[in-house]
Formats: sequence, C-alpha cells, structure tokens
Amino acid sequence: MIPAQFNSKEVEQKWYDYWMKNDYFSSTPDHRTPYTIVIPPPNVTGVLHMGHMLNNTIQDVLIRRARLKGFNACWVPGTDHASIATEAKVVAKLKSEGINKNDLTREEFLKHAWDWTNKYGGTILEQLKQLGCSCDWKRTKFTMDPDMSASVIHSFVDLFNKGLIYRGYRMVNWDPEAKTTLSDEEVIFEERQGKLYFLKYKILSPALSKGEGANTLTSPPLEESGEEYLIVATTRPETIFGDSAICINPNDERFTHLKGKKAIVPICGRVIPIIEDEYVDIEFGTGCLKVTPAHDMNDKTLGEKHQLEIIDIFNEDASLNSFGMHYQGKDRFVVRDEIAIELETIGALAKTEIHLNKVGTSERTKAVIEPRLSDQWFLSMEELVKPAIKAVLETQEVKLYPSRFNNTYKHWLENIRDWNISRQLWWGQQIPAYFYGDGKEDFVVAENIEKALELAKEKTSNSQLQTSDLKQDVDALDTWFSSWLWPMAVFGGITNPENEDFKYYYPTNDLVTGPDILFFWVARMIIAGYEYAGEKPFTNVYLTGLVRDKQRRKMSKSLGNSPEPLELIEKFGADGVRVGLLLSASAGNDIMFDEELCNQGKAFTNKIWNAFKLIKGWEVSDAIPQPESSKVAIEWYETKLQRTLTEIEENFDKYRISDALMAIYKLVWDDFCSWFLEMIKPAYQQPIDKVTFEKAIEMLENNLKLLHPFMPFLTEEIWQHIAERSPEEALIVSEWPKAKAYDEKLIADFDFTIEVISGIRTIRKDKNIPFKDTMELRVVNNENTSTYFDSVISKLGNITSLEYVSDKVDGALSYRVKSNEYFIPITGNIDVEAEIAKLTEELIYTKGFLKSVEAKLSNEKFVAGAPEKVLEMERKKQADSLAKIATIEQSIAGLQ
Repeated sequence: MIPAQFNSKEVEQKWYDYWMKNDYFSSTPDHRTPYTIVIPPPNVTGVLHMGHMLNNTIQDVLIRRARLKGFNACWVPGTDHASIATEAKVVAKLKSEGINKNDLTREEFLKHAWDWTNKYGGTILEQLKQLGCSCDWKRTKFTMDPDMSASVIHSFVDLFNKGLIYRGYRMVNWDPEAKTTLSDEEVIFEERQGKLYFLKYKILSPALSKGEGANTLTSPPLEESGEEYLIVATTRPETIFGDSAICINPNDERFTHLKGKKAIVPICGRVIPIIEDEYVDIEFGTGCLKVTPAHDMNDKTLGEKHQLEIIDIFNEDASLNSFGMHYQGKDRFVVRDEIAIELETIGALAKTEIHLNKVGTSERTKAVIEPRLSDQWFLSMEELVKPAIKAVLETQEVKLYPSRFNNTYKHWLENIRDWNISRQLWWGQQIPAYFYGDGKEDFVVAENIEKALELAKEKTSNSQLQTSDLKQDVDALDTWFSSWLWPMAVFGGITNPENEDFKYYYPTNDLVTGPDILFFWVARMIIAGYEYAGEKPFTNVYLTGLVRDKQRRKMSKSLGNSPEPLELIEKFGADGVRVGLLLSASAGNDIMFDEELCNQGKAFTNKIWNAFKLIKGWEVSDAIPQPESSKVAIEWYETKLQRTLTEIEENFDKYRISDALMAIYKLVWDDFCSWFLEMIKPAYQQPIDKVTFEKAIEMLENNLKLLHPFMPFLTEEIWQHIAERSPEEALIVSEWPKAKAYDEKLIADFDFTIEVISGIRTIRKDKNIPFKDTMELRVVNNENTSTYFDSVISKLGNITSLEYVSDKVDGALSYRVKSNEYFIPITGNIDVEAEIAKLTEELIYTKGFLKSVEAKLSNEKFVAGAPEKVLEMERKKQADSLAKIATIEQSIAGLQ
C-alpha cells in the first residue's frame, strides 16, 4: 500500500538504518577504481550549522554519484581536536566548578579534557547521519586517536631531523585570552576606531644628565618648566613603560640638534637614547618614533640593529607586570584610559586625535593580539612550499574550483613566512622535545622518552643520564599541524606508507571545503602531500561559499539569523533541505539562504511522490495496443533524458553542482511530470497499455538514479515501492544511467510542438471552450516542420482532425508559430460578432503600441544615445508587434 503522503520522518530513519545494516557505506580495497573523499574534520565538540549542512551535502552528492557510477566509493569521516576552542571550553567549565587550570597537573587537566570530549564529542557526526551522509563510519578518525597522534609526532621528528623545524626566540602573535601563540594566518585584522596620543618626551638637559630630577613624576608640568621636549604619536600610550629609545630619521633637518642626545620617558623617568635610522618616515606623524622592542615587530628589528634594551611589560593575560609600576596587575586597556589622564595631569599629553587603526584579533577568541617575544618552535616553509605552488599554479595537478581562488593561493604561498607550530596549551599533541639542561640547546627531539634518552646520552656523552633527568616541552603543537596530514594519516600513510589502504585510496579525488581555510588547511595539505608522499593529496578542490541570510549578513547565533539545521530537517525533510541548499549553491559564491528554498525542495519532493502515485494508480492491460502518441512520447523523453544526462555530466565536471541539480529538477518537473505523463496518461477510467506502463516505470527509475545523490531518502523509498528488491538491488548501489547518442532534432521538433499545443490551449481558454469538446486543426506548414508529433498534438489538444492545407481557412480562429499558420474552424458555440469586436480592440491597442515603438526608433537622438541592448529590445518589440498585427488581421478576415 502506497501512503497518500510522503512521510519524511519515517522514511529517513527507515532507510538510513537499512543502508547501515547492509553496510553500503563501507569500503575496502578491491579491483574497482577508488573514489575517495576525506571530510574536513569539524571540531570534536561542535554541533551542526548551515555551513556544515552545505559542505557535507555536496560531499554526499559526490560520493553517492560515484557509488552509482561503479567506483569503490570511500568517504572518511572524523573530527578535529581543536586545541584552542576545546581547551577554552574545558577551562571555562572548570572555572564554573571553582577549579583553576593552573592548580592542576597536565595529566589531571587532560583527564578533564578527555571527559569533556567523550561527553560532547561526536554529536556532529550523529547529526550528519540525519542529513543522509553516507560516510564509511567504520573509518571514523579523531585527530587525537593514538595512531593519528603518532603520525603527528613522527612528522615533527622527521622535519626536525631534516633541519626544517627549529626553535627560535621570536616576536609572535600572543592571544592573551587563550594564553597561547597563534600563527600569522590565525590573526584577523579589523578596522577599529581608537585614538592617537601625542606624548611629550623631555630632552635630557645637562643638569638632568648628571642625575638630577630624572623622575618626571616629581617634575613640574612640561609647559611650565621651559625645558625642551619632542612629541611622539602613539596608539598605545600604555607601552611607554617598555620604551628603549626615540628614533629620528638622520635626514630630517627638524631634529638635527637632537643627534646624540637622550630623552626621558614620561611617568617612569627612564633615560633613553635618541637614535637615528632611515626606517622612520619623515612624512608620517611627528617624524619621531618611540621604540618598544618587546612589543612591536618593527621595533624589535630596530632594537636588534641598535642593540637596545628589551623590556617586556606584560603578563601572559596582557595585564601589566612590575615594569608598569603603579599600574601593575591592571589590564592593558584599563591602563590606556588611566594613563592618558595621568599624562595629561603632568603635562605630558599634547593632544589626542580620533584614529582608525587596523587591529589584529584572534580568529578563535576574538581577543586583541599582543606581539610578544617568546621561545617557540617554527617550521621553515621556503623550500617546502615550492611543490605546492607548482602543483596549483603551473602544472595544475591540483585544480581549485572556482579558479579565481588561484590568485589568493598565489598571494599566500608566495609571501609565506615560517610557521609557528607551538601552542601554549595542554590539549593536543605534546611537542616531542626533551630537555636535559638549562641551556637553550640542551634538548633532543625523539618520538618517545626512551629514544630521547639514547640521543641525550649521545649528545652529552653522559651515560649516567636517566629518563627522570629529561623534561618534555610543556607546549602542544598547533592543531593545523595535525590536520595538514589528514588525507594521509587517516590511511596510515605517515607511519606506514606501504600499507594497502594508503596505496589504494591515496591520493584522494575531491576535497570540499570553505575558502576561509584555503591557506590554513588546503595549501598545507598540498605541501605535506608532496613532502611525504611525493604527490598531490587530492585532484580537485571545490570551494563553497559562505551561507548568508537574505540581507547578505553572515549567519551567526549572536545575530539570531542562523536557523537550527535539525529543525529545518524536521520541518522540510532532509531531502527538501538538501535541495533547497543546493539550488542556490554555485561554487565559491555566497549563498543567500532563505527557508523558502527548503520549502521549494519539499514541494519538489511532493511533486515526485505524486507523479509516482499517479503511475502506480493506473490499471495496466496487455490486451490493448500502444498508442502512437505514447510511442512518440517515450522516444522523446528518452532523448531528453540523454541530453540532460550530458548536461549533468558537464556540470559535474566543472563542479557546478547547483546547475546539475537544476538540470535534473527541470527534467523531472517540466519534462516528466508536466509533459511526458500527460502524453501517456490513459483516458479517464481506461487502462494503460503494458508496453507504455513498463517504459514509464523505466523512465521513472532513471529519474530516481539521477535524483538519488541529491534526494537519497525519497528516491530509495519510491525505488523500493516500485518492486520488491533484494539488498543487492537497492537504489544506493544500482547503476547510473548510461550515456547514449541522441537526436537533437527530435528535441527541437518537440519544443516547436509545445508552442503548437500552447496555442490550442490559449484559444480554448480565451474562448471558454472546454477540453472535452473536440476541435479540428488545419495547418499551413510554411516551416516544413516534422509531422512526427502530430499524434501528441491531437491527444493533448483533443483534436479529432489534423490536416495540412496550402491556404488560409476562412471562418476559423487562427494563431502562428514562427511562419506556420494554425486554423481552428469555428463551431456553433462561438459568438463570431463578439470575437471580431474583441480582436478589433486588441488590433487597435497593438497598432498604438507599435506606433510608440517606431517613434522611438525614428528619433535619431534616442538611437544615437541608447545602449545597443536597449535598441535590440525596441527592435524586437517592433517585430513582435508587426507579427501580432498580421495574425490578428488574419483572424478577423477569417471570421468575416
């Protein structure tokens, strides 16, 4: 019994359980060609959002299509440990319980982190199942799994031994909220309105140089002292406590008299040199630069060049330390406001101005980044990056879709800096460096402490060393340093590159991800692929757009404009949501999401369901012959399906997934439901012939195969209702339709036929002639069109007699299709006088419209100034009006 309505809730659970039970998603190496996708691993404790929905729907479309095309389809799922985000959540949870992370040992904290992960981890993968994702769940990976961590540690040791990983004291991006360093790519620059503070620095007088009154806290206000000073502009007055020098340009004549002199830092009273360097821009600001080597990258360079003192004034949370004097312990932004007041009080603040400034913020915590000097681990990128540049930009072994992202890729990789891979976190792979002394070089790098002890004994020539003498680096590796190995590590390709899985599935085929991680992840995977496997990790990268609301705003919970994905599935069904998302998802372009799109998807679901019910509701007879109209209809639809199949394949080749779906949508909604079924439908309460019915089922099954990657639940449900199927005959493992040669002319002829039928229907509607009333049709075939579809015209127009004539027919209603003329002789139920009056009125209006168009076209000024497209439109209006006038005049003549 076929249900009256399609119940998505029942169907989705039923068929997903069936697919899982029959192990259709699983893949093992065999004789077939593999098709492999690795999922971009979401945060382990994350939940499904609209971006995930779009990304994973596209991946499922690709994997289901590959399965139908006979490939050994393998989609590897998994999650990422997300060091910064997860550790922040665990720290917040502990804080709510009155526990301070700093009071715990590493082992104690990691126990809490694993408890959190085990409790909340994996939720998102379960949610993906509700969307219909056909991942090989047996292969599910987590970046902190023992084998995955072993790959990361192996990679670190290998790169260190190659001389590519080194430890350096560098200026890094410090996130004071997460209390860790970030790579340059994890810093997001935002334009913010702040202030520019113009500070007065005393020039050291001979008296002061002997040590008198150097503390400006006790000095009189500058404007009252009569002493000389210079003005320095800064956006960060709180950093004066770290000042080591004032720098001027040696070519700046305004400050020639200051060469070799010293200045006094306001408030702290530190005496600092006035140095000269052409780095200072004479035209910018006041021409004087305060140099704070511990807190600015450029200042650090100047400091090294001029051997300046490095004074770090911040704690790890960006509060001021003891160098901040009476501001010690206060947050940097609090100090900024308070110090401005103090500087003004002592006369050391000349003025302030509103200033727009680009401020670096943490991608994860949104905290303002603080430049900080620190010992960190870096990966040298200069040589590693070369094969990755060549693969995308030269040989195109790896293709980006859309290709406009090649420019972004090029910019990032050609301007790449060494990668800071260490993080001041505990959640993640601990850096495998073991220290045996206090010196900066007193360490060895090894995959475990036993190997480290051997290396330490060898390096120190001290055979008495024990494991208890070694201390492992407390920092963890950047999360991206694990995920850059993802396509290889999931198949064991780092630690065991000769294993069967890796040799069979790698390189993978397609990667579907967002352009926001093109550098963070995609480029780095390409780099790692060439470094470890000597080849690309994937062939094609499909870059999706961002999902935005209809006001073009990025979806976020704070704006309240992001719908809950599972609620959408509940309301519209998984198939409806998938279609709704994909209909508007062209590669690389942002998606203006509207729930109405999901409603459109649901309507499409119902349309297909009702078409199936219609077919199955027909009585079938093998005792009646096949009508000519049905035979013609089947030949036409088979041809149309073949052309659509060609279009679909071309779109998939170009990763135009949305266009591929739209081609199928039009085929099913317009060609199958609106035309094909009408052409073969039996008369009221009459049976359909068996040959046509079986062909209709065959066409429906082909539709289902094309639709299945997009709408897996609906299609499997209909497929299983059509006939009783064994597990081996399920739609998910059936066969994609085979491409065959087709006759393009047949399609063109039917397109013409549609216009003929539409003309008949228009006359019936305008003249209120019911469809049950038969009509005759006479044709002047000036176009010499094919008569192949005459049986279809007769059926759909309820035409009892269709004849070809050489002259126009008097006393008939008429219309044109191109140069062909069609006449419908008048029967007694048409009021001829009223019809002539109506046509005359239409003729007068059309002539008036033509006159206005021709007036425009005869206006030389208009023709000279109008764009070509506008002129084309006007000329078309003229031609259409002339044709319409001729038709109306002919109709009137025929009626008179």
